[in-house]
Amino acid sequence: MAPNLSSDAPKFPSKPKHGEADVEAAAAAHGVDYLARAQWLRAAVLGANDGLVSVASLMIGVGAVNDGAREMLVSGLAGLVAGTCSMAVGEFVSVYAQYDIEVAHSERGGSDDSSSSSEVGRGGGGDEERLPSPTKAAAASALAFAVGAGLPLLSGAFVRPWAVRVAAVCAATSLGLAGFGAAGAYLGGANIVRSGLRVLLGGWLAMAATFAILRLFSLALKTHAAFA
Repeated sequence: MAPNLSSDAPKFPSKPKHGEADVEAAAAAHGVDYLARAQWLRAAVLGANDGLVSVASLMIGVGAVNDGAREMLVSGLAGLVAGTCSMAVGEFVSVYAQYDIEVAHSERGGSDDSSSSSEVGRGGGGDEERLPSPTKAAAASALAFAVGAGLPLLSGAFVRPWAVRVAAVCAATSLGLAGFGAAGAYLGGANIVRSGLRVLLGGWLAMAATFAILRLFSLALKTHAAFA
């Protein structure tokens, strides 16, 4: 009688995606729980990068139509305050929704390990720490946004010559993006150089697009801006 190939055939584990093996090996070597760390790391990295790019782009966009240092300072400060509040509220609501979904899924016994799922749903067991924390995510995101937004705000808002001011904002933002990208990659166990370059190029693209669009808008409306 022929063997049942469908049931007796050996099952080979799927090959991990590119980069996952390195992360798992690093975690095993150093005893770091990257999954638990990712609860607040994602929110912090996202908040810092968003603060840098959004406030720097806002200031550069204002500088494209107006050469006043006061206008750039006010726009950057408004972006810092509004963005910090928005990131905190948005992250809290988003992560709380994720938390409710995971708890409801565990209580229904949706996972393969029903006993473990029941423990998570009741708030017990070691897997409780892996549930997302809305408060930690909101605090990390808001604080990181404020720190990131402060770099371009303090670097160029008080410089009088227009060209030097814009260059200072771009330089501070570039250094911040590369630094935050590398730090996030290091804490998350990813490739530092690749992550830093990816974040840096994305920030440059956002700032260039904002300046170009606002400058074209200014020319179309014949808005006068005397650059010092």
